[in-house]
Amino acid sequence: MASGRVRGPTLRWGLALGGAALFLLLLPAAAAQGCSQNTNRTCEECLKNVSCLWCNTDKACLDYPVTKILPPSSLCKLSSARWGVCWVNFEALIIALSVLGGALLLGVACCCCCCCCGRRPPSRRPDKSEERAAREREERRVRQEERRAEMKSRHDEIRRKYGLFREENPYARFENN
Repeated sequence: MASGRVRGPTLRWGLALGGAALFLLLLPAAAAQGCSQNTNRTCEECLKNVSCLWCNTDKACLDYPVTKILPPSSLCKLSSARWGVCWVNFEALIIALSVLGGALLLGVACCCCCCCCGRRPPSRRPDKSEERAAREREERRVRQEERRAEMKSRHDEIRRKYGLFREENPYARFENN
């Protein structure tokens, strides 16, 4: 019945989870140590670590202030701060992301307008002008059929008068009797 296996976390899993937690706790300290070591080196060496910020004015590699979205100006000016790549400063990054976000919002708004406002389902009941137009069309069609029938009867009378009346089936079989 019982297989003898212990259900739940075992010692092996406990050690693995504990090791991962310890690694994650020590990671910020190692990153901080790595950022300050890259001061007075190149921007590329500093930005290999994603938690570092390069200040171009004093060639300093600093820890990125993760508690704030943007680095404060006391740490480094936005025009000389680099993060991620060396060829884009924070001012250009903010402008580019703002334009991209605005374009994205504008696109979403246009899609919403097109889907919601542009494709309204047609009303179930036609309006008065459509009803009047349909009624006039039907009256014209009926009058045209009446005129067509009158003309046909008049033409048939003329054909009978002059002996030109056609038979019902002009393709009747010709028999030699």
